[in-house]
Order: sequence, then structure tokens, then C-alpha cells
Amino acid sequence: MLDIAEELHRWCEQGRDFAVATVVAVTGSAPRQPGAALAVAADGTAIGSVSGGCVEGAVYELCRAALESGDSVRERFGYSDEDAFAVGLTCGGVIDVAVVPVRGSAAVRPVYAAALAAAAGGAPAALARVVDGPPDLLGRALLVRPDGSWEGSLGGGAAGDAAPGTPPGGVPGALGLDRTAAAEARALLDAGRTGTVEVGADGSRCGRPLTLLVECSVPAPRMLVFGAIDFAAALVRAGKFLGYHVTVCDARPVFATRHRFPDADEVVVDWPHRYLDRLTGARGGSPGGAEALDGRAVLCVLTHDAKFDVPLLERALRLPVAYVGAMGSRRTHLARLARLREAGLGEAELARLRSPIGLDLGARTPEETALSIAAEIVATRRGGSGVPLTGAGTPIHHDEHRSILRCGPVGAGLRVDARGTAQ
Repeated sequence: MLDIAEELHRWCEQGRDFAVATVVAVTGSAPRQPGAALAVAADGTAIGSVSGGCVEGAVYELCRAALESGDSVRERFGYSDEDAFAVGLTCGGVIDVAVVPVRGSAAVRPVYAAALAAAAGGAPAALARVVDGPPDLLGRALLVRPDGSWEGSLGGGAAGDAAPGTPPGGVPGALGLDRTAAAEARALLDAGRTGTVEVGADGSRCGRPLTLLVECSVPAPRMLVFGAIDFAAALVRAGKFLGYHVTVCDARPVFATRHRFPDADEVVVDWPHRYLDRLTGARGGSPGGAEALDGRAVLCVLTHDAKFDVPLLERALRLPVAYVGAMGSRRTHLARLARLREAGLGEAELARLRSPIGLDLGARTPEETALSIAAEIVATRRGGSGVPLTGAGTPIHHDEHRSILRCGPVGAGLRVDARGTAQ
């Protein structure tokens, strides 16, 4: 739902009633992942998508019915259904969709409105909702902030379990479902991921009877492009298209200009390794606060000049970021590896370097090269192989990986796949 937060936030401010359908579970091949949403206003206006077009008509009608009745529902659509072709889900997968009416009189409306306002404003927040369990709990929601405080209730004792005089949602010692859900949602928020969590109705038993969908709104991931060259301008556009907050950094003020990179969020004139130190607080630099890098960040080194590359990569390959790539020929790459070894990097750190940067697309132009780099970033993020899908027999969506299940009073039933993505 938070992927269409800006428009839904406007609807809330305008006082419009609406119902929102959210994908809460996916099995097999399906176009959209958990969190994808379709919303329908009382006047019939629709925004978003739950299936890329496959079952939109059927889900639209579910939303209209929920607005009329005021009841939350959960429906499953799959290829094995007798009406599969009627609703259009012919890709072979199964999706579960939860539909919640958000009317002016609904108890959940203030929580949803607060979550949408946070997401629309770019503030970090997590929305935990009951998507499987007793009918009277379906759609109940909890908004969780980065500091662990929360708004709303899932029905499991928020204020009632608190110490006397302590405000709801701010109690480290509170018991019950809300406290457990808030802890789980905060963990997912810290990781910037959306996933489902299975908990007991009392907040302590591992697994069922409740399944929560936790949607997280986090600032856009960072893409740092080092080297103010023509290839960088094309990569900036690709990065923005993929939803990154893009920074271009170069030590040469004549090249690192806003005029040359109008699509970048930031253009920084500084030596690349000094700028990276400043962001991370390394080697005497001051941490960049909200600008600091996290595990989703990607670093693209396009300078292919040893005096810039080596000190930068020496630092970058030691950071817990998602991707580090460097431009250059194979000969340049071998010489760069030798210098990095001399600088003290080990083989495990060097193995993280994507160089020559990008996938083999036969790219020539800056735009084609940017596409090859962007494709490698997506493949690295999603676990793709980069080979053509035609005749490969590989999964189209890499969402069926080995998973671990951690249980306990906190962490009850959070599924995390082999890449660390919560399921």
C-alpha cells in the first residue's frame, strides 16, 4: 500500500473514502510482490495494481464491495482456479489479496492516514497489518516508528498492558501482541524490507494464528557515481529510473557541474575517497547522518584512473553496501587488483568488486553502457543470473529461495530468504 502513498495521502486529506487491496502472499510466478496495492475510491477512481493487469477487474469489484459493506476480506487467485482465465491470472502463480475499507468512520483510518503521511513525506515508518487470522482482526493496523513507538492497535493489549500513566506505544515493558508486532516491524524497518510475520494472538507463541504483513517506508537507496563523464550522465538517468537517490562525485570542478548532470540529486566536487570518508565517518570524517550509506547502496566507479580508483575502492570494498562496480578494460582491472592487494585488501574483499562493470550486452554508447550497469545492479539485488530467459529454464522471478525460520517471543515466524529478503 505504501507504494501508492502519495495519492492515497491526498485522498485522506480530501476526506475521501476508499478501499485498498494489497498483495499479502505470492506462490510461484506472479507479476507483483507482497505490498503491491490497488486502491479504489468511493467514486470508482482506481490507482495502483496488484497483478500488472491480470486480476485487476476482480480485485476492483472486491474493493467496491468492501466499501459498501465495511468488511475486510482476503481472497486467493491462482491458475488452478476454475475461473483462472476469467480473471486473467494465467502466469501459473497464486496471489493472496487482502482488501480493507478505509472509510471516515473506520477505526483504522487514523493509523492508515498517519502511515500514508509518513511514506508520502519520505519519513521512515512501518505499517503492520493483520492479513490472516480471526475475521474481526483482519485489517487492524499498527504504525511503528524507527524509535519503536507505535500508533494504533492489533487488538492485543497496547495500553492495557502498560505501566500506569505510561502512554500507549511507548512502553519497553509492555506485553501482548502490539509490543511483539512493534518489535518485529521495527526489525524489518531497520532492514528496509517488507515481509510477513507469523505470531500468536498473545504475542508470544511461535507461528499462527495470526499473520502480519509489515510494509516499510524508507528513504530511497543511494547510488554514488564517481567520475563526471558522459557515461555517468546516462547512468544517473538510469539510476533515477530505478528509484535511487543519485549523487555524482568528481574532484574536477570543471566537469562536476549541475549543468552537466541536471538529473542528479546531488553533484559533489571532492576527491572520491574523501567524500566517501565524509559520508561514512571513516578516517576522521564526520558521519553523514541521513545521507550515510546502508546495505542497499550501490557505488559505481567510472573514473578508471588509479589515483582516484585505488583509494576509493580500498574503502568501498570494506563497506557493507549492495554493489561496488568499477569501469575499465580487463588490463586495467588486473592492474587495479594488484594495487588494491598492495593496499592490504584480501581476496574476499576483492571478490566483491564488479569489474569490468556491467553485463555483457555488447554496449557501445553511454546509454547502452548505463543499461548494462543497471542490469547488473538489478541482477545482483534480485539474485538473477543475467542470462537470456529464452530457453534457459531459470525462474523469471527469483523469489523461491531457501529460507530460515526464526521463532520465539520476538521474531516469531519471520521468513528470510537466501539473499536476506524477508518473506
